[in-house]
Amino acid sequence: MLNPVTRATHHERAADTFPGLLIEALRGSPGTAAFEQGSRIVSRGELLELIGRMACAMRDAGLGPGDGVAIRTGLSPEAFAAQMATHVLGCRVVSVKPGYTARQLADVLGVGVTAVILDHSTATPELRKAAGPATVLSLGPVPGAYDLLAHPGDGRFPAVTARPDDAALLTFTSGSTGRPKGCVLTYRALAAHWFSYRGWASIAPGFAESFERYLLFGTLSSLVVLDFLAPCLLSGGTAVIPEEDGRPLFPYAIERHRITGAIVTVPRLCRMLDLLRQEHVDVGSLRALTVSGSPLGPHRLLEALDRLGPVVHVGYGATEAGIISLLTPGEGRGVPASVGRPHPSVEISVCDEEGRPVAAGRTGEIYVRSPFLMAGYWDLPEETRDVLRDGWLRTRDLGHLDDAGLLYLSGRTRDVIMVNAIVVYAGPIEKVLAGHPDVAEAYVTGAPDERTGEAVHAFVVPVPGRVPDPDALAGLVRAELGADSVPRTITTVSSVPVAPSGKPDKRALLDGHLSF
Repeated sequence: MLNPVTRATHHERAADTFPGLLIEALRGSPGTAAFEQGSRIVSRGELLELIGRMACAMRDAGLGPGDGVAIRTGLSPEAFAAQMATHVLGCRVVSVKPGYTARQLADVLGVGVTAVILDHSTATPELRKAAGPATVLSLGPVPGAYDLLAHPGDGRFPAVTARPDDAALLTFTSGSTGRPKGCVLTYRALAAHWFSYRGWASIAPGFAESFERYLLFGTLSSLVVLDFLAPCLLSGGTAVIPEEDGRPLFPYAIERHRITGAIVTVPRLCRMLDLLRQEHVDVGSLRALTVSGSPLGPHRLLEALDRLGPVVHVGYGATEAGIISLLTPGEGRGVPASVGRPHPSVEISVCDEEGRPVAAGRTGEIYVRSPFLMAGYWDLPEETRDVLRDGWLRTRDLGHLDDAGLLYLSGRTRDVIMVNAIVVYAGPIEKVLAGHPDVAEAYVTGAPDERTGEAVHAFVVPVPGRVPDPDALAGLVRAELGADSVPRTITTVSSVPVAPSGKPDKRALLDGHLSF
């Protein structure tokens, strides 16, 4: 008798599974360019061969379904091929983001990791130490590592052993305790992520055509980067990895590489608009520029539409839920404060504090249901139960739907700050600051910032007779939680105002001590 996982594998066509849908797309047009990196072109056929050869090497190294494989590499076609090869074998990919502290690295690599994949740019002593007894695999020669690229292969693509209901990917949030929290995506959910771009046709006509020449930058450990790379590779486009020339990617790489589509954070968009006020840069190749990661002010959206044309889209999503909604350029003109309409596969319910749906126009907590949802947080059953309820995910964001079905955000039920599109929790920063011998109390909040989307601001009440050193406090936060958590400002105050609820009034702290 087949178990449910095996039965699902037998009944689903390869084109409906992950990574089967990618493999079929690569086989369907082997001569077209998949990646462009400087003068180097990697065709879909070459990419497929690379994935197959690496999968054989990993299989020969003893990896198979259910094994945890941590990946921390630079951005390259080989890095993408390594991750896809890991999926071919049905392993659980553990995404390791840049910038982790030694403690955070130990946490991330402590989730049942069998092997670690790195390259010459990431083979740091800290990563090697955190890997412990795990097998170390590399992309190219690295001392003490098994070089995946040196494996000759046998010319045959290995069988795909990924199973739809197995864990495919662990991608991490910062965690409310300051420790990374792994969101588990199954192979079935990852297939839905990769298929999701097809649904935008009914909401954003022409959006799919923007992936002809997609600007790929950042890190493959970001789920949103992978989600936007997917339609490029599945629809015949080319992912362009730009070479650094000392100038901002936006707008100069768009002009240099004739980029048709990209996703960008609010700070990068704002810097690009500032540059375009000063000089002319030809960005006319753009067909869609999606802004995501933190709130975009209505005035900035309208400025972007005026300067760039009807190509600017605003996306709203979450690591736990993937893409949720999209505001198109046409609707952005009329309702720039909205984050758009939900994806056709996403259901949204706005609920009161008891979890009961509220009427259109009323503010409540946003719940979502879709095929993209995570299965839960790795080894955190209580936190999983708190956010996943009867197939719905609590986003912990506040907002409302209008009568036309457009979604608006108005705040959060949790104390988080979006810094460079990274979720930063105020609580762990407050705990670190309050642990300093010069600090009696610490309060942390966020405020809009055009450089980082939002910025962290801290207020400390000193121990009587002590004078806290802001630089020392900032260094302490950096060492414990990483650079994104370091406050932009640390202000010493004698006391903290109290809101009518009896809680510290962080808004009053901002208004009373800082000007924006």
